Amino acid sequence: MRTTLKRGVGRGAELHGQNGDAVFPPGPISAIARYRQPPDDGRSGLGLLGRILLGTLLTIVSAGLGVAGGAYLWFHESVGSVRAHSSDVVVASRQLDATIPRAAAVALVVGYDQRAGAEYSTVSRSDTVMLIRADPSTKTISLLSFPRDLVVPIYCPKQTYSLGTNRINAAYADCGSGGTLDTVKHLTGLPVNYLITVNFHGFKEIVDRLGGIWMDVDQRYYNRNSGSAASDYASINLQPGYQRLGGQQALDLVRFRHTDDDYHRLARQQAFVRSLKQQVARNFDPLRLPGIVSAITTNVEVGGSFNDSTVLSYALFAATLPGGRFFQEKIENISGVGETHASTDSIAQAVNQFSHPDVQSSKAANAAALGTKPKVKKTKAPAPADTTVTVLNGNGIAGSAANGSYLLAQRGYVSVVPPNGASADAPSQTYFHTKLYFDSSIAGAKEAAKELGTLLIPADVAPLPNDPALRVLDPGVMVLVVLGETFHDQLSVSMPATPALSHQTPSVYESSTTGVDLLKPYVSRVPFKLQAPTVFASNGEPDREKASRMYWMDGQGHHKAVRLVFRMPNGAGEYWGIEETNMTDPPVLGDKSFQHSLNGREFSFYYSGQHLHMIVLRVHDTSYWVVNTLLDGLSNETMIAIAKGLKPIAAVK
Repeated sequence: MRTTLKRGVGRGAELHGQNGDAVFPPGPISAIARYRQPPDDGRSGLGLLGRILLGTLLTIVSAGLGVAGGAYLWFHESVGSVRAHSSDVVVASRQLDATIPRAAAVALVVGYDQRAGAEYSTVSRSDTVMLIRADPSTKTISLLSFPRDLVVPIYCPKQTYSLGTNRINAAYADCGSGGTLDTVKHLTGLPVNYLITVNFHGFKEIVDRLGGIWMDVDQRYYNRNSGSAASDYASINLQPGYQRLGGQQALDLVRFRHTDDDYHRLARQQAFVRSLKQQVARNFDPLRLPGIVSAITTNVEVGGSFNDSTVLSYALFAATLPGGRFFQEKIENISGVGETHASTDSIAQAVNQFSHPDVQSSKAANAAALGTKPKVKKTKAPAPADTTVTVLNGNGIAGSAANGSYLLAQRGYVSVVPPNGASADAPSQTYFHTKLYFDSSIAGAKEAAKELGTLLIPADVAPLPNDPALRVLDPGVMVLVVLGETFHDQLSVSMPATPALSHQTPSVYESSTTGVDLLKPYVSRVPFKLQAPTVFASNGEPDREKASRMYWMDGQGHHKAVRLVFRMPNGAGEYWGIEETNMTDPPVLGDKSFQHSLNGREFSFYYSGQHLHMIVLRVHDTSYWVVNTLLDGLSNETMIAIAKGLKPIAAVK
């Protein structure tokens, strides 16, 4: 059967690269309109006054346009300044994949600890390795971070073989940012369109030029490095609570990992990216722009194809992202201490979730948590025996189409050769990802393509394009498969289906004294009424280091806040908290997912994927937040139960 299928099905197509400037996200529609000036009705005194005012206005506008023109030229030069200019990033940029109009774009962020002006060296390793994916079709941003001690095959540019296995951060030490880029591409099979390198010594300056960054600090972080064995790590001194952090404080937080683990460290780094997005969207100060740009151009390099409009479009896209469309993914089931390990299945699962964020997940999780039926329409994919496919070679590797056809036939799919004896080679294109083009006129074709996508990870699902050269190879099947460079003559390991979400019993206990005792010292010291928690996460307890704190949230004596901190006994240092403040417009509150009325009170729900990260109760000008742990360790139902248990302190008996 294999021999029969291979005959005449696929031949190595020649490689043809793709070029073109990025146009993602789409530019805004022009706001310019043409108006007709009404006819002159005479040279009256009133008309003369009008012309004088008009002339004055034109003079002011002309001056304004001159300033605007100068600002544009300055911005243009600033954008140009972040382009790859060091030999390290220039060489690495040659490995980047071309962007595709209206398609998702992926950026690799490499944070390194090195003095400005120095090239990478054998003693400098990447401190942060993170992928960011922005998708205009689903209006989502996804993050995927890699633990720096994760042991993976290390690759360097222009080498087709691995240097062996090592910690992922060693790739930067061995071959610079190009080594990290090549290693991540081999590890994930993902195309990478942009490379962003950040010098951590400049990170502090960027944050300070922003005026600080608003972040939620989950616990008391303190260490004074006195040289003893117990304190021999970076000094840090942060109090719990939502607050504006300066550059050094933010750097201390995102790099900290000495009393927990790399999982929590990555969660803090992703929280920083999320906070940055929230702050730019809500409280951006244009007067700070020159300083911000100056700090960025000094400490950040960007490799890839972009221009002024690309930069502005990305900023607009991030600023207008709908609530609940920011996804923070992680590699599960990591084992080991010092050197950590993850199975290929766990990495593939994380990559799949990163590449295909489920925009319905928060809606389904929210419905399950509330005990209601989700309004999510699901269509079952047709069985493989009812799915016809034609496989084309789009990677230039001889025999790919034949092998792909054989493997899919082994899974029960009906493989059909191209019509009229045509060779199964994709027309004059080299594909990186596998493409699954479905015929929209055939019922169930789209669902069949999505199902195929679980076997050919990473693969992109799209309607069959109106390309005559491609359509001539389609014999009328449901799915036209074009194998890309990420196909290596084997199907992906079948990922376990996401279990249907169902309502869970909250894991909580009740207490009428715990919350009251923590809040009593602040009753007469805050200008708002305190809400005492009466429901708590099971097995948790008030933090022994810093269980409660009252502080000025803005540091300027305008808005007070009280923070309660509770520790979960899981050994890794998981903390959840309650924040109460009369600050009405902090950036974090601008990313709401859902609004619900529970027991006559209005609550705002804030989701990260299917995890309920925060619930906010608003009473007049005061807001009361229940904040999940860094890893969202409390179930959605537990979060809701705690929020519903908030009561005015005077009413708690």
